[in-house]
Amino acid sequence: MAKRILIVEDEEKLRRVIKDYCISNGWEVLEAKDGLEGLEQFQHHPVDLIILDIMLPHMTGYELCKKIRETSDTLIIMVTAKTEEEDYLRGYSTGANDYVSKPFNVKVLMAKIKSLFEMRDNDEQKNNHENYIHKDFKINFEERNIFYKGERIEITSKEYDFLTFMIKNKNIALSRQTILDNVWGVDYQGTDRAIDNLVKRLRMKMDKDSLPIKSIRGYGYTFEVKI
Repeated sequence: MAKRILIVEDEEKLRRVIKDYCISNGWEVLEAKDGLEGLEQFQHHPVDLIILDIMLPHMTGYELCKKIRETSDTLIIMVTAKTEEEDYLRGYSTGANDYVSKPFNVKVLMAKIKSLFEMRDNDEQKNNHENYIHKDFKINFEERNIFYKGERIEITSKEYDFLTFMIKNKNIALSRQTILDNVWGVDYQGTDRAIDNLVKRLRMKMDKDSLPIKSIRGYGYTFEVKI
């Protein structure tokens, strides 16, 4: 599955250049021209990395980074025209993973992105054996098993894929189309009722507190947990 990058940059020309380079590397791209639009994109679409300018209209990059870090560990590279040490420290303190200063070589930015993706992928491979636990619900990623109140429950492969995708993107409002594309595949020809039926089956197996899948009327679902 292609990595997805969100570019939050108010300079249209720079945003376009970064987008072209990202696409040439095989990554999907979302765009936002200000902080509020960036927050909206993040809340409605799962992303693997955010290229985040600091000086943005409506909401600064610092504010947006801090907001994102309340619910997500998505990779963030901050872009700034400032070079003072205190600006770098402030960026890292709000949760940025890396930094580039304007003007910069876009190839250097691409190298930083690849490095962060490689480190994150290696970490995920090392942690594949770990469990995800929420109240009475536990998922063993290595064995692809689901446990409820200590007892292993039977689930289908599609139910497992759905749960792992929702957990990976917890606290993000996911549209029905996004769920279908990532769980059923982009070539799926059926209707989105398949999602509703799957969720209904899961809710019959576990209570709503242990499995906090929340319906968003007219849009989709979210796996809503308090951090």
